[in-house]
Amino acid sequence: MIKRIVFSICLLVSAYSVAQEGTASPYSFFGIGDVRFKGTVEMRAMAGIGVEQDSIHINLDNPSSFANLKLTTFALGGGFNQTNLKSAKESAAVQRVALDYLAVGLPLGTKAGLGFGLIPYSSVGYKIESIATDATQNSSRFDGKGGLNKVFLGFGYKLLPQLSLGADAHYNFGTINTSSLEFLSTIPVGTREINNVTLTGFNFNVGLMYQTKLTAKTNFYSSFNYSLESSLKSVNLSSISTVLIDAEFNNSLVDTSDQIETTTNLTTPSKMTLGIGFGSSKKWLLGTQISFRDAANFVNTYNDFSAVSYGKYQKVSLGGYYIPNYNSFTSYAKRIVYRGGLKYEQTGLIVNSKSINDIGATMGIGFPVSGSFSNINLGFEIGKRGTTSQGLIQENYAILSLSLSLNDRWFQKRKFD
Repeated sequence: MIKRIVFSICLLVSAYSVAQEGTASPYSFFGIGDVRFKGTVEMRAMAGIGVEQDSIHINLDNPSSFANLKLTTFALGGGFNQTNLKSAKESAAVQRVALDYLAVGLPLGTKAGLGFGLIPYSSVGYKIESIATDATQNSSRFDGKGGLNKVFLGFGYKLLPQLSLGADAHYNFGTINTSSLEFLSTIPVGTREINNVTLTGFNFNVGLMYQTKLTAKTNFYSSFNYSLESSLKSVNLSSISTVLIDAEFNNSLVDTSDQIETTTNLTTPSKMTLGIGFGSSKKWLLGTQISFRDAANFVNTYNDFSAVSYGKYQKVSLGGYYIPNYNSFTSYAKRIVYRGGLKYEQTGLIVNSKSINDIGATMGIGFPVSGSFSNINLGFEIGKRGTTSQGLIQENYAILSLSLSLNDRWFQKRKFD
């Protein structure tokens, strides 16, 4: 088991080092980029629902869940994203493969648990070009890449058999590199601005999970998670250059200014998530969840535009799972987990007075690994974000996700050598 985990870690780190550009969304131009992390694959397949006190899956959204782990759990997940970008006049298709999380959960006795890991939280990845047909008007080209990552450490404790409490701390770090070029098609000289942004900061979460029996076969589940207000320190090194532009719009440096350093504090307000659900453990679950947050302040020195603002964030989800017979000895198909859900999200980004919203449907399948508590999970999500009105872009996306949840008992004293 340990050898498999070490191999998986090496594979993940190797792939992560070459998979930094986890998005191709033009909306990643704004703020800290496109927020990629939406929970583990198991939760995403249920539109983000995570209200049950699960003993073999890590819930990275609520630290109190670590208290319910019965086995050491190693989890990693990633996905393939196919997005069709559509404006009022044009369309294009882009694909991305990205890793979404790497986490380990450790039970500490029967009442406590510990979790830690790495989450690539947001990504910047865009190439936007506007070539003017009128020779007297400016043409432009924008490029960006990078993103924000989180390293976290969390602890959960079971106050009562039905009630668990937890907290975690995240260290946020990352870099964003952007380039903007403006020129006239009739003049082979343009102006280029390059920004190299370094982001650092901390944020903290607290969570509660409570469940109780309503009847002999039906349980009530509830969860609460609160993220405290936090800030990101943004250090921006910028320079402006004069460049030569050839017929294929490639550019070469002529002259450049000294780098200018500016420091900005980006503010993320507190966020609250509430969830409830009903079901029978290891049989079925139906739950709903709502998250809301006041307007954030992600205005930076390189992406401050009058047509862009940030409003309140809100997300509503409905989802659940069904297992025909989790302990069937005669039929593997009956032990498969079937998941599904619906979601509606107001991202908080407002461009040209239009709120950028996200609506989608999710589904997934969990395959148990014979002879263990480990499982392989597939998730599928389709949805729409943005709009073609007001000169904006609509994204129609399809995401195929895969996760491994490897479970075993660690630190057991051997009875025989």
